[in-house]
Amino acid sequence: MALTISNECINCDVCEPACPNHAIFEGEVIYEINPDLCTECVGHFDEPQCQVFCPVDFCITIDPKHTESPEQLKAKFLKLAQQDLSF
Repeated sequence: MALTISNECINCDVCEPACPNHAIFEGEVIYEINPDLCTECVGHFDEPQCQVFCPVDFCITIDPKHTESPEQLKAKFLKLAQQDLSF
């Protein structure tokens, strides 16, 4: 399950550097999350770092459009890690 950032975002710039997969980027109005890169920090941390550091409660939530099992998130992490090694 990729995460998504709601319109409650205050553009505080805390989530972007906290993301180990560089899935968070500055959108036109608020920060956004690329679901192809978001692993909910599986493989890096025990919980999503963007949620940990976000000062706005419930601003970053599960994206119902991109549901994935823990196994799928782990597979995505491994694929992304392999791509990083190939550079």
